[in-house]
Amino acid sequence: MRRFTGWLCALLWLSIAAAPAFAQTKTVIETPTATPDAPKAPVAIPVADIPLRADSDERFAEAIILRASEEDPTEHLAPELDAIAKSVDEKAKMFRAAELRELPVMRLESFERHWKFDARRFARWQENMRTAMAPYAQSASQLAQRRADWEATQVIARGGNMPAALSSRVDALVAQMKEAEQALSKPLARQIALGRRANLVDARIQVGLRSVSEAIEFIDSRLIRLDSPPLWRARQADSDPNDAMTSIKNGIGIEARFLTEYTASDFGNQRALHVLQVLLLPVLLLLSWRARRARREAMKAGAEPEPIDATTRVLQRPISSWLLLSMMGVLAFEPDAPLLAHQFAMLVALVPVLRLLPPQSERLLGHWPYVATALYLLERIAFFFLANALVYRWYHLVLATLALLLTLGLLWRARRQQHSGLEGRYGRAVHIAAWVSVAVLLVSIVSNVVGNVSLAEMLNSAVIDSGYFGLVLFAGMTVAVALLHLLLARGGDARLRVVREHATPLLTLIVRLLTLAAVIGWVVFTMNRFRVFRPVYAFFETILTHTLQIGEIAISLGHVLVFFVSIYVAFWAAKATRYLLQEEVLTRMSLPRGVGNSVASLTYYAVLLIGALVALTAAGFKMTQLAFIFGALGVGIGFGLQNVVNNFVSGLILMFERPIQPGDVVEITGTSGRVREIGMRATTIKTFDGADVVVPNGTLLSEKLTNWTLLDRNRRLDIDIGVAYGSDPAQLTALLQKTALQTTGIVSNPEPAVLFLGFGASALNFGLRAWTYDYDNSASIRSDLVTRIYAALNEAGIEMPFPQQDIHLRSVSEEAGEMLRRRSEARNAGGGAKDKGEEAGG
Repeated sequence: MRRFTGWLCALLWLSIAAAPAFAQTKTVIETPTATPDAPKAPVAIPVADIPLRADSDERFAEAIILRASEEDPTEHLAPELDAIAKSVDEKAKMFRAAELRELPVMRLESFERHWKFDARRFARWQENMRTAMAPYAQSASQLAQRRADWEATQVIARGGNMPAALSSRVDALVAQMKEAEQALSKPLARQIALGRRANLVDARIQVGLRSVSEAIEFIDSRLIRLDSPPLWRARQADSDPNDAMTSIKNGIGIEARFLTEYTASDFGNQRALHVLQVLLLPVLLLLSWRARRARREAMKAGAEPEPIDATTRVLQRPISSWLLLSMMGVLAFEPDAPLLAHQFAMLVALVPVLRLLPPQSERLLGHWPYVATALYLLERIAFFFLANALVYRWYHLVLATLALLLTLGLLWRARRQQHSGLEGRYGRAVHIAAWVSVAVLLVSIVSNVVGNVSLAEMLNSAVIDSGYFGLVLFAGMTVAVALLHLLLARGGDARLRVVREHATPLLTLIVRLLTLAAVIGWVVFTMNRFRVFRPVYAFFETILTHTLQIGEIAISLGHVLVFFVSIYVAFWAAKATRYLLQEEVLTRMSLPRGVGNSVASLTYYAVLLIGALVALTAAGFKMTQLAFIFGALGVGIGFGLQNVVNNFVSGLILMFERPIQPGDVVEITGTSGRVREIGMRATTIKTFDGADVVVPNGTLLSEKLTNWTLLDRNRRLDIDIGVAYGSDPAQLTALLQKTALQTTGIVSNPEPAVLFLGFGASALNFGLRAWTYDYDNSASIRSDLVTRIYAALNEAGIEMPFPQQDIHLRSVSEEAGEMLRRRSEARNAGGGAKDKGEEAGG
């Protein structure tokens, strides 16, 4: 496993003495050994197959002889191995193991990077060597197997059980096979010799890595010990300054050669960085040009100029933005690069960082960015005092004191002026960080005075470097967020639907991820600069890699964490894939209804399944072990989870046959509603009352299912009407048809039908059958149609009678009979008086 590499280094070789660098773990390049198939026992060739087999094997032998006579493809690999061996020899002869413990930590970490670079180059060379040797090794294996078969056949031929012509053919072919083996032995011998040289180089690389790592651990373990006399007793060393300068020059030469070799290596991450840098510059220039043109047009129109914010500043300074992002790309894409490359990147970023800080940062940071940048530059100048240890010690003491006074001054000024930037979460974080820096700088000053120069230098450099690195990350995040805002926030014109409809949440998500990455990078960098990352990493590595053996299965806490992280990533990858398919890909295709949902759902579960397999493999399970686990699960599922399996298979059938689709209106087992989601185990139905009903997929296939919208959205509306006896049926039929056609949502094809259903007890019964293509609004269309029918009947004078019923009484009580008789007489008397009045009036 690899540790994070360092980020900041000193100017030129000063990075070796005082610049930061991520610590890295030991990288062991192991040569994987292929397990060849067990050789088959020689088998004599049947007599009937000898002629055809002889022709085939003869051509094979001739091809091998021709290949052996051609140029060996491994010859061009020898110079590359020589270059790696030369670099390894130079570093191995420079210092012995004991001398490494006397070097500065930063120089040791630079050495470790160089060793890792050689290991990386050797791994690439080794892969090329395997590829070049593979045809020769395979040919040798096949040739040996075929010769053994022919020799077994030759034994039979010598027994006189074969015609003389065939026996001669066998003897000639065996001789030709031997000739081919001899021809193939020459390039194989060269390749084997080259491989043995490579093994020696690999061993020396591993020894060098181990020596440097042990030296770093030794120095870190002695940080809290006094390594020099107190400052008031310090004297100029008796060593020759010329020796120190010679050592510095040699170190610079090694770093320069390392940088040259690294630049010429052309690894994949380097190519990716170059592509990013080449593409980023024209994009920034184009955005800047468009922004300037829009600003000029706005000024011509008389509009007020917009206030300068972070986005405006980025667009006004595209070259600075490109330089800053490019230099951060060097740190991110090339963590194993030489310290000179990282140091150059950090120095180039000095000016762009100050030019691209957002205007609002002054409220939060005040003058701190300028102080941090100046202190970082002063720390780099310490390189010029490396030749004199006492002057170098005094310089760091003065620098720590200056940093302490400047930090206290900024805190005092912020408190005196009641700086509003110190309010809020970020302000309190900056305030706490400033006071922590004050405490660390005080410890550095005291350590320098009492004689622990290595601890003092480490604390002083760690505070300054971590502060400046945080500033670089802050400025880089500002530029990145501004560019993302330009590309995503104006999503109205975007071609992708995801960007148009979800630009704001997408931007928020990306910014949070970038912020998290920046915070993690700063924390790791700071831990490394304070020399605590290596022991912390080693501690957690020991815990995570502790293996628990259960039979043939070996598992560790790291495997468990990798498994859950892989499952989490697979889950979100599956969701993202399904969303993109549903929103971007499948919507642009002419697919039958429901196919897109089935494809998206099946893809979702396929990605989950692949993610689970990858998670199990990443957790350390082998395929044979996975087969055993899945076999055991299959037995358990067969006995205990039959319903789950039934529902799962039913879900697959629903996906492929598509009897229901999301959005369909269905009715099953007394439940009516709209299909909301079809899962692999169950389907969710949203009832018209607002409830979510989860129906197992097996029930959908085994029970009677009514789908109102499977093939179309048509719905027939049935309305029964009763009119009074004496009404004209023809008039009523025409009136109902006309009313239906005038109703919005009722279609004319098929046209509404009016049926005379029969004679009722008190009315003539008619039925109206009308169709609508809008199922979703069929209820409101029916309501509108019934309202129009009622109004039309009233307007036409057609009566809809109330139900009438004649009651015949067989017996009543005397009181009730007397009451009914009086009411009847009163009604008759009233009717007679009314008739007389009408006659008199006439």
